[in-house]
Amino acid sequence: MEEDILYHLDLGTKTHNLPAMFGDIKFVCVGGSPNRMRAFAQFMHRELGLAGDGEDVADICAGSDRYAMYRAGPVLSISHGMGIPSISIMLHELIKLLHHAKCRDVTIIRIGTSGGLGIKAGSVVITDTAVDSSFQPRFEQVVLGDVVVRSTELDKDLAEELLACSREIPDFPTLIGHTMCTYDFYEGQGRLDGALCSFSSEKKLEYLRRAYDAGVRNIEMESTAFAALCGLCGLKAAVVCVTLLDRLEGDQIRASHEVLWEYQQRPQRLIAALIRKRLGLGPRSSRKEISLLWA
Repeated sequence: MEEDILYHLDLGTKTHNLPAMFGDIKFVCVGGSPNRMRAFAQFMHRELGLAGDGEDVADICAGSDRYAMYRAGPVLSISHGMGIPSISIMLHELIKLLHHAKCRDVTIIRIGTSGGLGIKAGSVVITDTAVDSSFQPRFEQVVLGDVVVRSTELDKDLAEELLACSREIPDFPTLIGHTMCTYDFYEGQGRLDGALCSFSSEKKLEYLRRAYDAGVRNIEMESTAFAALCGLCGLKAAVVCVTLLDRLEGDQIRASHEVLWEYQQRPQRLIAALIRKRLGLGPRSSRKEISLLWA
């Protein structure tokens, strides 16, 4: 194309100098909430020892009301909304952005919240394989009327590297497991507390136990599309989600706001540890000043 307009990001190849703006990006972190991704960018600003306090971090996509994008040195932090359609749109434009910016060796990580399965609330799950509602490692996309099936394997080395980094953070349990991705938060995840309820409590528990036996340790709504798109485009990718409850024990999230806020920071702390390690930074008390490298 003579010009590529990244409509939902409010960026374009003729209106913006994408290589100058993003060419040195090495890490992209995506998550559902704009506020959470802004907080993550501020957190990484402090973790990397960048100049200033990071409180005035600017939304690069401020001209759009679809997604929010922030930068902290070599780290890009972007919201993707909720569900497969929303993250798919964002990823198509993000991957084109990385291409136009001539980025190299980029690691992309989805951080978020999820429902746990047979594990303690507050546990962090690093996904090895994203599976669909039938526990199969696949993402089905209808293209020109045909159903195209794509792999949802994620980078195993990256998952193991994240698990190794978690050993430096003893505050919460971290494990590797399958993540089940659904198209719906209520019936699609076997919840009994939605507007519709077409099955019994016994049927629900039988389904969730089958999921657990298949290796599923948490449930969310984006991972299969994320894994498929990143894999097809050659991006090293990971999914790291904290669990807000154990779905074998109930459907509704009852933890206090303070507890949930601390839970949501757990994946961020793990990703920060990975990024500091990759950049050769020491412990947080003695990390280097790198603002001259990434202003």
